Amino acid sequence: MTQPIIVTGTDTGIGKTIFSAALTQALSATYWKPVQSGLEEETDTQAVTRLTGCTALPETYRLQIPASPHFSAEEEGVLIDVENLTLPEIDGPLVVEGAGGLMVPLTRETLYIDLFKKWQAPIVLCARTGLGTINHSLLSIEALRARGCNLLGIVFIGDEVADSERTIAEYAGVKKLGRLPLLKEITPETIRTAFVENFRLEDFCTQTGETA
Repeated sequence: MTQPIIVTGTDTGIGKTIFSAALTQALSATYWKPVQSGLEEETDTQAVTRLTGCTALPETYRLQIPASPHFSAEEEGVLIDVENLTLPEIDGPLVVEGAGGLMVPLTRETLYIDLFKKWQAPIVLCARTGLGTINHSLLSIEALRARGCNLLGIVFIGDEVADSERTIAEYAGVKKLGRLPLLKEITPETIRTAFVENFRLEDFCTQTGETA
């Protein structure tokens, strides 16, 4: 079985679902989002399926309220059993997308980063290129290393800000995997082209990153 890749972010709304779709498409992978908060608009699973045509596993928990999973679950009377959130065993690559940033609570006792530590699968950290990204990125990398998580590298999303990208990569000693530019249109073709032009597929085929 190919080892899964976890896609997480330094914050919410930075474009990690689009990157997850591009990576899923490039690897011909299966996609899985364990917990979805907010069902009124297109879900992340629906978006990735539409953009890639790849197989997606159903979410383990589907919550109506677009908020942190712990809050949505409490408001809806749903008990998120973290022990029930185990990596699926499938044939072929698997891309797993978290929600928001690393410190998003799943329950009052468990953060997403705690789940990632337990899984020990390679992690791709997505970061925006805008103002504040150095602080958010370095804090996220430090948190991952403090828990001994397996960090494959960092992906930047947005317009090029060369100094910020270089500063983060050099200061943290983390591998820069590439940068996904802002796309005027988000279609299967545009994300495929963007991935080919800005990333090396072999960087995501490795089984391990760094473990601190």
